[in-house]
Amino acid sequence: MYTVYILRSNKCERYYIGHTSDIEKRLVEHNSGRTQSTKPYIPWEIIYTEEYATKSEAYKREQEIKSYKSGIKFHKLVNSERWQSG
Repeated sequence: MYTVYILRSNKCERYYIGHTSDIEKRLVEHNSGRTQSTKPYIPWEIIYTEEYATKSEAYKREQEIKSYKSGIKFHKLVNSERWQSG
């Protein structure tokens, strides 16, 4: 199982979109500074997830979400019923 996820920085209004096979481990990596692109904006929280059976499906969905990042579709997505707090 693969998870597409959106993180929000608690430091500023920034978002990160990714996919992983281990969401708990990946969040630890983001919050421990092991990911260069997210290190300056620690701490992060998971605000949205979707599950997929294959890595290719998850990657495709990640790219789709990234294509409308910061637009109206993106804001509707993060404010939808799949929103999760931490």
